[in-house]
Amino acid sequence: MSDVPIEPRDYSFGVKVVDIGELRIARGQSKRPPSICKHRQMVYDDKERRIYCEDCESDVEPFDAFKGLVEFWDGETKRLKRRRADLEQAETFSLRSRAAKAMDEEWRKRSTVPCCPHCSEALLPEDMVSGKSTVSKEWALARRNKKPK
Repeated sequence: MSDVPIEPRDYSFGVKVVDIGELRIARGQSKRPPSICKHRQMVYDDKERRIYCEDCESDVEPFDAFKGLVEFWDGETKRLKRRRADLEQAETFSLRSRAAKAMDEEWRKRSTVPCCPHCSEALLPEDMVSGKSTVSKEWALARRNKKPK
């Protein structure tokens, strides 16, 4: 080993994190230079009737402020529509899986089997596995709606 003494460094006791925005403010500048600022923190001043960015402290054109608001609300609207579609899809999937669970419970019983709600004929698991018991959904719905009530 070397006889050179170990000199403690600043980083050995933790890293010093410096916010560049705070350094800029200490030097009398804004948090962000106006050239790279996206003006996300807009302030609407009623008294002065102006719109300015809180980060770069520069005035924002009214059209640009309006465009920013429209883009924000358009994005939120699209997000809500996607969420609604996802919820509807989850609800239909849940309905199908609940129906399948109910049929499984009925088929597990030893003495009874489920019946068709329309013709009252027994539905056996073997009928479903063979693949011969499928029919077009549109055709079945049209036939069901055609029957007199």
